[in-house]
Amino acid sequence: MTLAPDDQIMRVREAMIAEPRALTSADTARVAGEVLTPPEVRAVYVVDDAGQLVGVVTRKTLVARVVALGRDPGTTTLGEVAEPPYYTIDADMPLDEGYRFIEDHDAERVPVVDEGRLVGVLSRAVLQRRLAEDEAPPEPEDAERPV
Repeated sequence: MTLAPDDQIMRVREAMIAEPRALTSADTARVAGEVLTPPEVRAVYVVDDAGQLVGVVTRKTLVARVVALGRDPGTTTLGEVAEPPYYTIDADMPLDEGYRFIEDHDAERVPVVDEGRLVGVLSRAVLQRRLAEDEAPPEPEDAERPV
């Protein structure tokens, strides 16, 4: 990926998956369990009424913090059980720094925030595809040599 002058640097917000699905801290563990049922869904982001990211809930969270403790999933709120996110990335971070962050932390997906508000998700797979699309095609070797 070629970077341009400072005002033309690509930012994380340009490559993120915007407006990811999130549940509120008032939603119940049962609702999170329903969302987490498909195998491809690994985590649910939890936000407060203002859209501020308050945590993440996974299947493991539900087992450890609800089921194992005998709590009622119909009345236990996500605000009570959500775990703080391991990492977040600022939406205005230069995209190359965001990519390095994901690689350095071996993360598949990282929530993107703008002043604490959840605005997107930076996905390793999506980012790798995006970076591959931006690369120029390779020059053919020995293009000038006659066949």
